Amino acid sequence: MKSMKALLAGLALAAMVAPAMLPGKADAADYKAEYKLSTVLGKPFPWGVGGDRWAELIKEKTGGRITVKMYPGTSLVNGDQTKEFTALRQGVIDLAVGSTINWSPQVRELNLFSLPFLMPDHKAIDALTQGPVGKQLFELLSTKDVVPLAWGENGFREISNSKRPIRTPDDLKGLKIRVVGSPLFLDTMTALGANPTQMSWADAQPALSTGAVDGQENPLAVFVAAKLPTLGQKHLTLWGYVADPLIFVVNKEVWASWSKEDQEAVRAAALQAAAEEIAISRKGITAADDSLLKDIAAQGVEVVQLTPEQQKAFQAATRSVYDKWAKQIGPDLVKAAETSIAGAR
Repeated sequence: MKSMKALLAGLALAAMVAPAMLPGKADAADYKAEYKLSTVLGKPFPWGVGGDRWAELIKEKTGGRITVKMYPGTSLVNGDQTKEFTALRQGVIDLAVGSTINWSPQVRELNLFSLPFLMPDHKAIDALTQGPVGKQLFELLSTKDVVPLAWGENGFREISNSKRPIRTPDDLKGLKIRVVGSPLFLDTMTALGANPTQMSWADAQPALSTGAVDGQENPLAVFVAAKLPTLGQKHLTLWGYVADPLIFVVNKEVWASWSKEDQEAVRAAALQAAAEEIAISRKGITAADDSLLKDIAAQGVEVVQLTPEQQKAFQAATRSVYDKWAKQIGPDLVKAAETSIAGAR
């Protein structure tokens, strides 16, 4: 009798232990049938292509155990870009490819990338995202209910308008410019004499079409994919005043529900999708390949490339904004960013 009881007890213990001995297999039965991935822009924008590619790679690398559906247009938060990060923390969103700008109201340190004229080129962006500053920001995000996995890129934000070419700060005076939901952008445009108007991207396009706003600032890939020349944006200035890195993240509880094997598969998928997305976002805008710029000019757009001297005038006009926000972001973090950028030149 005792031996039978011992046998039954042993079998019960084995049943309890067995699932833990099968990482990546037994836990999959408890996975959601579908996970929700949020992005602001869908395809054919590089941002949307990156999100779609991540979902595709996750399914491939997990052998179909994890299925992800992308919801562009921040449709999971009714199109309000600034609510995406909060919804991600709350579990309304499972995964996201999010903008540092849109998440900056909740994570002030992400305003770093919006400091006017901090990053002169792509080498500077890479020095930040792929160096100690990027690591520090990921560590910070990891304390806020999300697991950051990879850096993507929306690109340098160039300015366009329907009224006149912009070569000096004076040329911006009085222009109604659509900006994203960030106080830093409002301060920057105000310092330049513009009249900034904060609105979502969904509202921005009809506003440009009707002339409710005169201009906007966005990466060139967005300028082309959104067909902004057809919305009166005939004057484009390449000034590279801020860049907009993207972050591939997963809600922390969702992450914890996956096996180690699948966590690493999702991480690998993020790194691959992010690298591909960055390459797409930079295509056609370099000295070696300016095909995108040529396509824009062919649509009747006057493209102005600021000289270093012209750019200095804009830097001087926004220096007070830079100094004000450097204090809010964190002087040590800003100093580390400046050091990393200097080392990459």
